[in-house]
Amino acid sequence: MMRRGFLRLAGSAVLAGACAPATRSLTHAKTAATEQRAIAAVAFDLFTVFDVRGIDRRVVAVLGEGPLAATWKARLFEYSWLRAVSGNYVDFERLVHDSLSFAARTHGVTLSEPTRKQLESAFVELEPWPDSVVTLRELRARGLRLAPLANFAPRMIESLLRHADLHDAFDAFISTDLARTYKPDPKAYALGESVLGLPRERIAFAAFGGWDAVGGSWFGYPTFWVNRLGTSSEELGASISSGPDLRAFSAWLSRYESEHAGRVNLGRISVAGVGEGAVLVAGEGDPVGLHDDRVKLVVPRPGSNFDSNRWSIERR
Repeated sequence: MMRRGFLRLAGSAVLAGACAPATRSLTHAKTAATEQRAIAAVAFDLFTVFDVRGIDRRVVAVLGEGPLAATWKARLFEYSWLRAVSGNYVDFERLVHDSLSFAARTHGVTLSEPTRKQLESAFVELEPWPDSVVTLRELRARGLRLAPLANFAPRMIESLLRHADLHDAFDAFISTDLARTYKPDPKAYALGESVLGLPRERIAFAAFGGWDAVGGSWFGYPTFWVNRLGTSSEELGASISSGPDLRAFSAWLSRYESEHAGRVNLGRISVAGVGEGAVLVAGEGDPVGLHDDRVKLVVPRPGSNFDSNRWSIERR
């Protein structure tokens, strides 16, 4: 007889064991093995890996003064947020150019074309933080897939990684340009799922900005705030683990995986025709691949519409 695990949806979402199968439509967007690690990939904001202070140093080296850098960076992110909200997209290279024009005008600085190019190129000539290279190697040695998830335009990501000789440290390059938007737009974060082919619960997100950490957490990524500059946390109602560098992120990731050991995440699934007390049958050879008679179904919002919910299975 085929071994089956029967998943019963009944109010509390606790499942019974062996029982007669019922016919239901179960569509899986992605399959999952019975045993799998909690986290399979890591998406990084690029500034967790590269020292953004290189932009300030470039401004001082070229212009001999620093206040313009703060205005430039602040306006750059404000422009990205405004364009994401309004849908009036231009790529990040254009944002770098436009925000520099604003900052120069604000500070009464006239930029020649060579000076402008020297300043703008700072974004693709940043140096890695001291702990970045060794931590990336360690994470890859643990079998994790790595990818930047950045607002940078695609050729900016390529140029930056080649400049730092880190092109081969990553398995994929994810630019929000693919969705013609910017973080914290959920469509930007969703690129991690589509490019890596994994549900968001299995992609850890390392954020540089507190606002980005909140955005990634709201989207559903297990998120860690790499607070390199020791800035204050955002007042957005989110409690997010944080630390000063990627070594702290790596330690947090180890704890997270240990705490979630044995849990099988099914990713995004769509269930049709499920009612009170209905039974979902997961049998040998099906995409779920469950072979235990007693399991517990964890449902994000019991009693709600189950279409496109995220589910996970825990052994009992």
